[in-house]
Amino acid sequence: MKHIATELRTLVAEYTARFSEITESEWAAKPNPAKWSKKEVLGHLIDSALNNQRRFVVTQYVQNQNIVYFQNEWVAMQDYQNTDTLDLIQMWRLLNLQIARILETMPESVWNNQCDTGKTGVELHSIEWLAEDYIPHMRHHFGQIFLRLRAVE
Repeated sequence: MKHIATELRTLVAEYTARFSEITESEWAAKPNPAKWSKKEVLGHLIDSALNNQRRFVVTQYVQNQNIVYFQNEWVAMQDYQNTDTLDLIQMWRLLNLQIARILETMPESVWNNQCDTGKTGVELHSIEWLAEDYIPHMRHHFGQIFLRLRAVE
């Protein structure tokens, strides 16, 4: 898990800096009314951090706990579109640094503990699988944020 924590810390440093390249109007622009703005995509990454932080902690002491995330509801109900962008960046940064700390100190004996992420049925994943999946998921959404930026230029 230490390698994932190290990569996460690197991404946090890199993208905290890169986010400053994006103007406020670019952060708030919605590609169409049904699509998320960059602020909402970052909000989704905050939600992902919150849900995964809970999974990484709870699954160390409770097996098969059902911890699900309904992304559209969370993004809408938290009103990320109307939240200060610098606050969103800081929240994303701090949550991910905390996840890195959790992964760095997690004993290897719990890496295979299972968490149920299923919304309509049981979908078990090990802590190790969830941690390994976390970085590619984040990179996917960074691609959305910066692809849209390049498309606007």
